[in-house]
Amino acid sequence: MHLLLRVVAVAAYLLLLLVPPPPLSRAATVVTRLPGFDGALPSRLETGYVGVDDATGAELFYYLVESERSPRADPLVLWHSGGPRCSALSALAFQIGPVRFVERRYDGALPRLVRNPYSLTQVASILFVDSPVGTGFSYARDPRGYDVGDISASLQILTFLRKWFDDHPWYLSNPFYLGGDSYAGKVTPLIAQHVSEGIEEMQYPLNLKGYIVGNPATGDKIDENSRIPFSHSFGIISDQLYEAAVENCKGDYVNPTNKLCSDVVQTINDLKSEVDKEGILDPVCPFASPKPWRDALRRKSLAEEHYPLSGPPDEPPFGCLAYRYYLSYFWANDNTTRAALGIKEIHNNVRQQSNVCNNKGWPSYCFRKPAQRMICYCKKVARQ
Repeated sequence: MHLLLRVVAVAAYLLLLLVPPPPLSRAATVVTRLPGFDGALPSRLETGYVGVDDATGAELFYYLVESERSPRADPLVLWHSGGPRCSALSALAFQIGPVRFVERRYDGALPRLVRNPYSLTQVASILFVDSPVGTGFSYARDPRGYDVGDISASLQILTFLRKWFDDHPWYLSNPFYLGGDSYAGKVTPLIAQHVSEGIEEMQYPLNLKGYIVGNPATGDKIDENSRIPFSHSFGIISDQLYEAAVENCKGDYVNPTNKLCSDVVQTINDLKSEVDKEGILDPVCPFASPKPWRDALRRKSLAEEHYPLSGPPDEPPFGCLAYRYYLSYFWANDNTTRAALGIKEIHNNVRQQSNVCNNKGWPSYCFRKPAQRMICYCKKVARQ
């Protein structure tokens, strides 16, 4: 009997794949023209919201950029940015998406966009997701919906995937990858583990092929301790300083246990401050992409309340990497942009959170970090 049910389920699934895709899924918007971009887009762009928590009214916003080559055969990649709470716009417009900002001084006009010649959407469809709740255009009607951590955020992505594929069943047969960068390097293996387990238990009929992480965070101790060997290998610090650090710190540069270690680490940090953290070959500029979780670590009170962003960020020096993020604020908060993308107008707080990274206004308990577990998840997924 169980075998017969499985055969019927597989047959129904195959028939479903033969059904031509509808022109538009529920609660989605097809973007035919992107404000600031001249001409037709390189491929089909769809945006929309998917509810992930009925109790708090939490919804995740997404951009689907279809492959320019063969959307029905090319890989589908779900991508979420780091931070945490850095908008998917940062990946779409600064990294792997089909457009990028023209770097001109802001004069009050809508910032311009041009094609990105290095976009991954030339060979794959990318599903950019504003995750966790509170990122970009994602929101919750109940403030409790913003209190999420690595585990709960990963489970919300599972809910997102289930509902999204219900609306887009023609993508079920595509090779499927999970991806993310920076802080998302901690969460992506966790999501991959959940999806892999669901496939084994026949809960998710996804064609999961693997996951991709770029410049991934793994754990505070590992990430921070790697900075001094990296600085030495790229000639930022001398052999003498590096050898002194190795000798006196015994591999732990984060929590010095003696004065000699503390002194040499301080000297190295002073030298590193003369180099841009985002790109050691770039000019030293203000930190290009704020990291909210680092700000959260500095806060002492768990009762610290959030507050809406009151206006645009400070203008960075023109020519710095951060200037693109500055331009994106005005583009994302422009009424024509929001109308074209189908952005919901909920209340002022949601509107004002449309920064690339929501580095203000979140209490320190908002994103809890099981920092040391990610390597274990990487190993578990690799074995499956």
